[in-house]
Order: sequence, then structure tokens, then C-alpha cells
Amino acid sequence: MAIEKYIPTFAIDAVYDLKVEDLEKHGIRAVLVDLDNTLIAWNNPDGTPEMKKWLHDMRDAGIKVVVVSNNTTDRVRRAVEKFDIDYVSWSMKPFNFGIRKALARHKILPEEVVMVGDQLMTDIRAAHRAGIRSILVRPLVQTDSNKTKLNRMREREMMKRIVAKYGPIDYKKNL
Repeated sequence: MAIEKYIPTFAIDAVYDLKVEDLEKHGIRAVLVDLDNTLIAWNNPDGTPEMKKWLHDMRDAGIKVVVVSNNTTDRVRRAVEKFDIDYVSWSMKPFNFGIRKALARHKILPEEVVMVGDQLMTDIRAAHRAGIRSILVRPLVQTDSNKTKLNRMREREMMKRIVAKYGPIDYKKNL
């Protein structure tokens, strides 16, 4: 397993640290974002004031935000409908089906988009497979749903390999 396929283009503390001017500087006009522990805490579907402000800032700047999640349609819809953002559920990350669906639906070119997520094994790997840039963020909370725990074990092993070969991932406050 080539570890380079799991290395993010960028690493920042939280999706809310993404600023409009940084995205524009990198030619990004759309953000694909994982749902649980990236946009919202997996155990808090209501989001936070910080998240709502970030979504408002993106919308005002004309930057499209689309949730790309492995969760069920009902779960994702329930989480995002109040924020008026589009989503792709059952995205099957680490495969690129959900990312490709989002790009086609919104007529977004791969060079104009970035995938943001908290997991190397799903979000970052799917971005590599889709040929788009990626941003790894720290999980919003330190607990995970039961279905994510196995991925976290695999991710810890991959992170050890990345650190051994390239050093630790340097999380920043902006791009």
C-alpha cells in the first residue's frame, strides 16, 4: 500500500479555518466536505455558530459547499437540510464515486475543488483517486461512531508509516 495515496495536499486544524481568500488564491471555487467530525461533530447534528458563519461566508463568496458522506441519505439529509447545502450520501469513500457525482452535478472541474475530511483512509484516499486536492482536518471531537473506529485503527498505522518516512503532518491555521 503506497503511503503517498494517503498524504493530504494540505492539513489545517478545522474546516472553519478555511478562508475565502485562501481558497480563491488556490483557484478553489468548491469545497467538498465530509460530514461527521469534519463539518459537524458526529454526535451533534445541529452544528455550531462557527460552522453556520463559515457556511454563510462561503455562500456569500460564491464558493459551493457540498457534503460528501458515507452515511445514509436520511442521516445526511437530516444533518444538512437546515443549512441549505447539497450533499451526496452513500458516497463509498475511499472510492471516488461520491466525489465524481458531486463534480458532475455541479459542473465543477477537478482543479477547482478540494475535498476536506478528518480521515486519511476514506476522505484523503478518495480525493487521490478522484485526482483532486485534499485537506486533512483534526476531528471535531475525540470520539467516533462505532462504524468509524475500525478506520481509526487502520489510520493510526498509516499515520505511523507517514511520520516515519516524511515526518509529522503539520496542521496549520490556513492554506
